[in-house]
Amino acid sequence: MSHNESLAPGHYHHFEPEQAYHASKLGMWIFLATEIHLFTALFCAFAVFRWKQLDLFIESAQALNWKLGAINTAVLLTSSFFMVRAVDAAQHGDNKKVIRWLDLTQLCAIGFCVIKSIEYGTKFHHGITISTNAFYGLYFTMTGIHALHVIIGMGMIFWLRGLAKREMFSQTYYTPAEVGGLYWHLVDIVWIFVFPILYLLGGISL
Repeated sequence: MSHNESLAPGHYHHFEPEQAYHASKLGMWIFLATEIHLFTALFCAFAVFRWKQLDLFIESAQALNWKLGAINTAVLLTSSFFMVRAVDAAQHGDNKKVIRWLDLTQLCAIGFCVIKSIEYGTKFHHGITISTNAFYGLYFTMTGIHALHVIIGMGMIFWLRGLAKREMFSQTYYTPAEVGGLYWHLVDIVWIFVFPILYLLGGISL
């Protein structure tokens, strides 16, 4: 389809529809690039501290519940599939299917947060906090920032659902769904790196 018709007139005051479409996508890609730099810096910090305190990091990593981490990985990967389906439905103007797939994505996001809160609760119960040691400082920082991104994504999904409920999406207007999908895939991809770095590098205790 032609991007000349990708956005309905009146949605942007200073851009033609094609320019608005590409500006939205470019803006999101720039934002995603900054987020990737943020997590890359955290991963580099983890590598440096792990090199300096290898025994501490191995011992601390083995205390994590890798099974909960694996479940959350599966949950986010499933949510990514649901989001792909939601974007596809938006591109075809099927607002009912958009709502259905977004609801499933939201359920996965909620499930992720519940599992993560259980994991945090267990750590706090045993007196483990962000100040316990370098490993847990990075663990709570990385997973906390990621969880914040998930929560922001949940708000975005709620907003997209509102657009679909008002039947805003059509074969010529689906930019918000595409941009939202890009954001959600970033959330999933970041966790794919966070999970093995935190939970598996120290070895798995079965």
